[in-house]
Amino acid sequence: MKKKASLRYNTPWRRSATAIYKKSVDGRLYGTFEVEMDAALDYIEQQKVKGIRITVTQIAMAAIGRAIALATPDVNAYISRGKIYARDHVSLYTAVNKGGKNEMGGFVLRDIEHKSIFDISREMDERVERSRGKDYEEGAAAKKNLLAALPWPIRNWFFSLVHWWHITMGNEFKSMNISHKAFGSAMVTNIGTHDLQYGFPALLPIANIPLIIAIGKIEEKPVVRDGEIVIRRIMPAAATLDHRLFDGAQGGILATAVRRYLSEPECLEVPASEAGKQSTDR
Repeated sequence: MKKKASLRYNTPWRRSATAIYKKSVDGRLYGTFEVEMDAALDYIEQQKVKGIRITVTQIAMAAIGRAIALATPDVNAYISRGKIYARDHVSLYTAVNKGGKNEMGGFVLRDIEHKSIFDISREMDERVERSRGKDYEEGAAAKKNLLAALPWPIRNWFFSLVHWWHITMGNEFKSMNISHKAFGSAMVTNIGTHDLQYGFPALLPIANIPLIIAIGKIEEKPVVRDGEIVIRRIMPAAATLDHRLFDGAQGGILATAVRRYLSEPECLEVPASEAGKQSTDR
């Protein structure tokens, strides 16, 4: 006997995902790294005393955006019709839990290289609050309900058409809010809020981005430093990368830069564009 589809499980995102994702045949890289967060967490507490709210997600977004801008600018790109094109700015997409719903939303934080950690935290607070609204969606995500409403298999055919038009042919799909900058340069998601340590999110086919980083739950762990066992607060991170733009060396450079910026969080008070200019001036 055929089971009746449950509305509880068939959320708009999941109905859309049945058309968006196919069996994996693409070249992807997966990697993990850990970050000592003592300096970053102490910095967050210091700012809290001053009345400034900064979250782990926000400071991680600032560090990752800075790492892309200054350490690995060659991966700030997208592929169209077999060619690689550099992006003009660094932008990051982040997912947001919709308030009171088993559903996700999100937004793109644009031009991160021109923003300090204080700019990023203020904007993210405002954008998160809007994104958690019951009926609020923005960008390409605003069209997911349209895709979800289409019956199967029309839903699959329609997404295949969108994918062909946008990814294969390299054209924008303005009626669906889909462009080469619709999802930014990369995605960052904090799965630590769900009590998870590691996860490897799928690269969204329509997004045309080469990187997703999932940051996990921060926990105290014993580590060896200078021959002694000490306790550090460790944040695990996992990355899914497009092998057409990333290799192991670039992934290592990016991870090293993220660690460095989070170990010296004061550097995030200066936008990456200004830091890069100061370095050039020297």
